[in-house]
Amino acid sequence: MLGEAIIYDTLRAGLWIAVKISAPLLAVALVAGVAVGLIQALTSVQEMTLTFVPKVGAMIVVFWVSMSFMTSTLVDFFTQRLVPLIAGGG
Repeated sequence: MLGEAIIYDTLRAGLWIAVKISAPLLAVALVAGVAVGLIQALTSVQEMTLTFVPKVGAMIVVFWVSMSFMTSTLVDFFTQRLVPLIAGGG
Protein backbone atom coordinates (compact mmCIF):
# COMPACT_ATOMS: atom_id res chain seq x y z
CA MET A 1 0.00 0.00 0.00
CA LEU A 2 2.83 2.37 0.79
CA GLY A 3 4.42 1.68 -2.61
CA GLU A 4 1.26 2.75 -4.39
CA ALA A 5 1.14 6.01 -2.43
CA ILE A 6 4.72 6.80 -3.40
CA ILE A 7 4.01 6.05 -7.05
CA TYR A 8 0.88 8.21 -7.09
CA ASP A 9 2.62 11.05 -5.27
CA THR A 10 5.55 10.95 -7.68
CA LEU A 11 3.17 10.86 -10.65
CA ARG A 12 1.24 13.83 -9.25
CA ALA A 13 4.47 15.76 -8.73
CA GLY A 14 5.61 14.92 -12.26
CA LEU A 15 2.34 16.16 -13.74
CA TRP A 16 2.60 19.36 -11.73
CA ILE A 17 6.16 19.86 -13.05
CA ALA A 18 4.82 19.40 -16.60
CA VAL A 19 2.17 22.06 -15.97
CA LYS A 20 4.74 24.49 -14.53
CA ILE A 21 7.11 23.96 -17.44
CA SER A 22 4.50 24.28 -20.17
CA ALA A 23 2.64 27.26 -18.67
CA PRO A 24 4.89 30.03 -20.09
CA LEU A 25 4.74 28.62 -23.62
CA LEU A 26 1.00 28.05 -23.52
CA ALA A 27 0.34 31.51 -22.09
CA VAL A 28 2.40 33.18 -24.82
CA ALA A 29 0.69 31.11 -27.52
CA LEU A 30 -2.69 32.16 -26.14
CA VAL A 31 -1.80 35.86 -25.93
CA ALA A 32 -0.17 35.90 -29.36
CA GLY A 33 -3.10 34.05 -30.92
CA VAL A 34 -5.64 36.44 -29.42
CA ALA A 35 -3.60 39.48 -30.44
CA VAL A 36 -3.14 38.30 -34.02
CA GLY A 37 -6.80 37.29 -34.21
CA LEU A 38 -7.83 40.72 -33.01
CA ILE A 39 -5.59 42.41 -35.56
CA GLN A 40 -6.99 40.17 -38.31
CA ALA A 41 -10.55 40.97 -37.27
CA LEU A 42 -9.86 44.70 -37.21
CA THR A 43 -8.12 44.78 -40.58
CA SER A 44 -10.13 42.01 -42.31
CA VAL A 45 -6.90 40.31 -43.37
CA GLN A 46 -7.34 36.53 -43.33
CA GLU A 47 -3.90 35.11 -44.03
CA MET A 48 -2.93 31.76 -42.49
CA THR A 49 0.77 32.56 -42.20
CA LEU A 50 -0.05 35.77 -40.36
CA THR A 51 -1.47 33.67 -37.54
CA PHE A 52 1.25 31.06 -37.51
CA VAL A 53 4.50 33.00 -37.82
CA PRO A 54 4.09 35.50 -34.93
CA LYS A 55 2.84 32.77 -32.61
CA VAL A 56 5.78 30.49 -33.36
CA GLY A 57 8.23 33.38 -33.13
CA ALA A 58 6.90 34.42 -29.72
CA MET A 59 7.02 30.84 -28.48
CA ILE A 60 10.63 30.44 -29.62
CA VAL A 61 11.62 33.62 -27.78
CA VAL A 62 9.84 32.55 -24.59
CA PHE A 63 11.32 29.06 -24.84
CA TRP A 64 14.79 30.53 -25.18
CA VAL A 65 14.25 32.86 -22.21
CA SER A 66 12.69 30.23 -19.93
CA MET A 67 14.98 27.36 -20.89
CA SER A 68 17.08 27.69 -17.72
CA PHE A 69 13.94 27.61 -15.56
CA MET A 70 12.70 24.51 -17.35
CA THR A 71 16.04 22.74 -17.10
CA SER A 72 16.57 23.54 -13.42
CA THR A 73 13.01 22.44 -12.59
CA LEU A 74 13.47 19.10 -14.33
CA VAL A 75 16.92 18.53 -12.83
CA ASP A 76 15.63 19.31 -9.32
CA PHE A 77 12.71 16.92 -9.77
CA PHE A 78 15.00 14.19 -11.04
CA THR A 79 17.67 14.57 -8.38
CA GLN A 80 15.40 15.17 -5.40
CA ARG A 81 12.49 12.87 -6.25
CA LEU A 82 13.40 10.21 -8.79
CA VAL A 83 17.01 9.36 -7.95
CA PRO A 84 16.19 8.53 -4.29
CA LEU A 85 13.31 6.33 -5.47
CA ILE A 86 15.52 4.55 -7.97
CA ALA A 87 18.28 4.15 -5.38
CA GLY A 88 15.79 2.68 -2.94
CA GLY A 89 15.83 5.51 -0.42
CA GLY A 90 12.07 6.07 -0.84
